[in-house]
Amino acid sequence: MVLLEFSMTPLDKGESVSKYVSRSLDIIDKSGLPYKLNPMGTVLEGEWDDVFGVVRQCYERMNEDCNRISVAIKVDARKGGGGRLESKIKSVESKVGKELRK
Repeated sequence: MVLLEFSMTPLDKGESVSKYVSRSLDIIDKSGLPYKLNPMGTVLEGEWDDVFGVVRQCYERMNEDCNRISVAIKVDARKGGGGRLESKIKSVESKVGKELRK
């Protein structure tokens, strides 16, 4: 199972790029994979080919009308089941001894 965090941003569309980022979130949401949006990117959970397939779809969509795209990807591949989007947070909170801001 893989946790993949990525951000994808067009570099040729000015300061506000939410119009382009939102198209990626539509693709991610329709994929059916578990995900979490955060202020600096999105974390997907699933099998290797599935999560990278979603990233590829996002890139292909952005590439249709963006001439320069920055992509940052971080992967945590671990044998075992899913549910790590939530369990990793709960593990840290248990060690801190309280629920943390989200």
